[in-house]
Amino acid sequence: MTEYIEITPQQAWEMLQHDDAAVLADVRDAQTFSYAHPKGAFNLTEATWPHFEALYDYDQPIILSCYHGISSRNVAAFLLRNGYEKVYSLQGGFAAWEKAKLPLEAGYALNPTEAM
Repeated sequence: MTEYIEITPQQAWEMLQHDDAAVLADVRDAQTFSYAHPKGAFNLTEATWPHFEALYDYDQPIILSCYHGISSRNVAAFLLRNGYEKVYSLQGGFAAWEKAKLPLEAGYALNPTEAM
């Protein structure tokens, strides 16, 4: 994949349910993330980037989410430039995820497996 693909919240949820390697990375700031985020999401920030790199392989599907689907595009392009191969941007971001009534959780988990 040379470009990221934009997907709907429903497509992202389906991918997360059917592909154990798929990761949802929320790029909102840690405080906002702690209020509410998609279930199982990794909070990807500049501070957590080293941990993200250590946890996830370049060939894993990475779905990026932000507030409204704009910032995640920039992060998606960054991941592609840094060797990640399967990168997706969530259309409408967290707002669309919430509107679709997909699972949410509150609190902070550095590793998404801690949140499940």
